[in-house]
Amino acid sequence: MMDIIKKIIFPFCLLAAGISLCVTAVSATQKNTVPVVQPEQTFQIDQFISPDTCGDCHAQIYEQWENSMHHLSHKDPVYSRVSQFLRKGLTDAGEIEEAESCVKCHTPVGYVTGFPKKVSDDLSKTPEIATRGIQCDYCHSAESVRQIHNNGLVIRPGQGEDDPGVKYGPFDDSEPDFHEAQYSQLHTDSKICGTCHNVKHVAFGTDLETTYTEWENSAYNSPDPEKKIACQGCHMYQRPGIPATGSTPRPENPGSATDYSVERPHIFTHYFVGANTFVPAGFGGKLKATMAEERLKNAATVSVDTSKTGQKKLEITIANVGAGHCIPTGLTDFRQVWLEIIVQDRGGKTIYQSGVLDDNHILPDTAVIFNTVFGDGKGNKVINIAKARQILKDNRIKPNQRVIQTIDLPIVPEKDSRVSVRLLYRGAPQYILNLLPGEKIGPLPVVEMAKAQVKI
Repeated sequence: MMDIIKKIIFPFCLLAAGISLCVTAVSATQKNTVPVVQPEQTFQIDQFISPDTCGDCHAQIYEQWENSMHHLSHKDPVYSRVSQFLRKGLTDAGEIEEAESCVKCHTPVGYVTGFPKKVSDDLSKTPEIATRGIQCDYCHSAESVRQIHNNGLVIRPGQGEDDPGVKYGPFDDSEPDFHEAQYSQLHTDSKICGTCHNVKHVAFGTDLETTYTEWENSAYNSPDPEKKIACQGCHMYQRPGIPATGSTPRPENPGSATDYSVERPHIFTHYFVGANTFVPAGFGGKLKATMAEERLKNAATVSVDTSKTGQKKLEITIANVGAGHCIPTGLTDFRQVWLEIIVQDRGGKTIYQSGVLDDNHILPDTAVIFNTVFGDGKGNKVINIAKARQILKDNRIKPNQRVIQTIDLPIVPEKDSRVSVRLLYRGAPQYILNLLPGEKIGPLPVVEMAKAQVKI
């Protein structure tokens, strides 16, 4: 089945200097561009081939994909429960339309075949093949892109297993027995990823997720073909022990697409872990959870400057050395990347701390956090993206760039005081998960992305 293209949660690549924020704070008067409504394709569910059938020939690729974030995009309990929770109680037509739209990317085969069309549909009735998330036959039936947001792929599936049609991929000499094959430049291009990894509010046009745009505006999208690194160049080079980020080697993955096909210099990997350690582990994918942690640990660095502590100031530099997009990326009002700062005197007494989770695993509002904050159009913060009419703040860290954060200390630390700073990642804020009815989710794992310890 050649290669399924990755849902970008954390493409990681290069190191560069400079000081910058991903996007400066956005004015409350920002005007959004409402997405142009494009004609949607419709198909029959029996036109699609089960991933299990693909796995009969592409066993190694299937094993990589299984319990990946692509495979679990429909079953992800954080996504499914939070999206349904945020849908409840809405009355504004535009807000409802947005809240219902997540299935376009999370259950794409179901959406294009008629069910589910909405988050509020009875998802227990989803056809089995559609529950398999972002799968082989969906990605490898893609022939073009009609828009780089909200799942703008143009696909051409066959007629099921009796007539599977053409499957598109990165090779021009494939001769499979089961289906036809055709070379597709699209399958080596970031645009195929961008169709789901850029998300615009369907009614208000607010940019809700901009992973593709972040990459597009970065040095990774170099005009020099020798220097350009597409999403696939990191995410489909990763395998166990090889994070394949900009701060680590990204060696090719020699092998064969099937047990009997020709040996090639590189076979795109299909682990698709992004930065998610919680969901794959919950479905038995402990290896993929470890790989996500490896990727996070090679995305950024932290350093501490204590030269101004006599002025009761501490300077912390955070550098995006490995991600081909901002840190964090994706739904960044939800994902949490923050600084945990602890200053102790020579006797070990804490004289200052910030970003330390409380006993309920909730992050204090005073923490230094890199995120996006959405507003209601009147300057008020909203926690439900369905209500997002504006961007109030975006202080995320651009690819290959760094941010200096100045911390005001309550006192001048004495000599031999110790400073510990950690850059931490968590997939969702616990206070929102605590609002969900039914069985509690979490606490989600917190991953240490980078750490610095110094003595004053």
